[in-house]
Amino acid sequence: METYDPNNRPGPGKTMRNVFGIFMVLIYVGMGILCFINFFGWDADWQWLRWVAGTLFVAYGVWRCYRQVKGMN
Repeated sequence: METYDPNNRPGPGKTMRNVFGIFMVLIYVGMGILCFINFFGWDADWQWLRWVAGTLFVAYGVWRCYRQVKGMN
């Protein structure tokens, strides 16, 4: 009996998953960069949160990129 592997489906499923994954990597890294350059104009009181959020966004974007390249779900 064959087992079902969602990563080996024919058709647009795998392609769309890859496109969406790349898009989300760009979103996370972009949000991190926007936090680093203070694009949203946060006050000086919230500077620590801006750096923490920027670091987390970029780190998660890099992690998603790694998972995307390695083919992990």
